[in-house]
Amino acid sequence: MAYRPTEKTEARKAAQRQRILDAGARIVSEGGFGAVTISAIAQQAGMATGAVYMHFSSKAALCAELFRLATQKEVDVVRETALREGSPSQRLLDAILAFAKRAIRARRLAFALIAEPVDALVDAERLRYRHAYAEIFQQLVEDGIRSGDFPAQDASISAAALVGVIAEALVGPLMWQEGHQPVIEEKALIRSIQAFCLRAVAMKSPE
Repeated sequence: MAYRPTEKTEARKAAQRQRILDAGARIVSEGGFGAVTISAIAQQAGMATGAVYMHFSSKAALCAELFRLATQKEVDVVRETALREGSPSQRLLDAILAFAKRAIRARRLAFALIAEPVDALVDAERLRYRHAYAEIFQQLVEDGIRSGDFPAQDASISAAALVGVIAEALVGPLMWQEGHQPVIEEKALIRSIQAFCLRAVAMKSPE
């Protein structure tokens, strides 16, 4: 008779996997993906190194999952803010504010998610999530065009540009070096990003 895992066995496996992910999330938030090792995660999770490999085939696979989980939270916040009730212009400003404030509050994690050089699997996830952000902003821009808030434009190109501007504008301030954390003028930084992005989608194109 083929072995069938019991509910208790499956629950134990799920709990063990969650302990690994929780440990990995703590490590990334404190030291970025560069601090992630299987042995460090195993130690944090209170288990043997081999037990980690029962759930993830490699460090790269584990990092990709950690990236997915952390980034999905940020995508959900931006989506909820950008696509709620209100004028498209205000929703754009609010979405930038929400994303930037969360990034600055958890700057080590934010830099890891936005720009830290990592394995190709994580880079692939990063590209996928940039597209997810772009889809949100595309819908917002299309709302603005329909309402008359924004002039006619290629919403997909504008959305991709918005994602690039927001990410690149934050990379420098979020740069992280051991023992050196740049001072961030939070209000001025966020207002500058908001103003640039609003001008980019709300100004009429030159004839």
